[in-house]
Amino acid sequence: MAPPKEHILTVLVENKPGVLTRVSGLFARRGFNIVSLAVAPTDDERFSRITAVVDIESAPLDQIVKQLDKLINVVKITELAPADSIQRELLLATVLVPTSRQNEVIELVETFEGRILAVGPDELTVSLDATPTKIDEFEERMRPFGFSALQRTGRVALTKLIENNP
Repeated sequence: MAPPKEHILTVLVENKPGVLTRVSGLFARRGFNIVSLAVAPTDDERFSRITAVVDIESAPLDQIVKQLDKLINVVKITELAPADSIQRELLLATVLVPTSRQNEVIELVETFEGRILAVGPDELTVSLDATPTKIDEFEERMRPFGFSALQRTGRVALTKLIENNP
């Protein structure tokens, strides 16, 4: 099995102006490649969580973690192994599709457990919340129809809960 080329880091930071700039600036200065980046406040308003998917071919993971740990506003850094985490991404897209073929797109959206958000004469706006792999597959299946707009969020991830078996 090939080693992963990407790692998922969650970085708990103080919820203060400029923190994201310092974190992203560190990545840029050191030449670390960010594949995906998402940030939002946590349930504690003092903190935000940054989820960064980093390309470890651009720098060793331990070097990235050491550099992040030096930043004053960083509270905690956690690496999430893909097998031990739940990952999601959101896709919003307006698909170009004539009325005569809209049922095909609607069936695909239902197959992928997505939602139809708006219906126009030659377009459908759809959303899908899923794993990055499933989002990739959905996007590929929609590509032949064409897009007038397509937006994907960065990946977000949390550690899986350990189930207690009674």
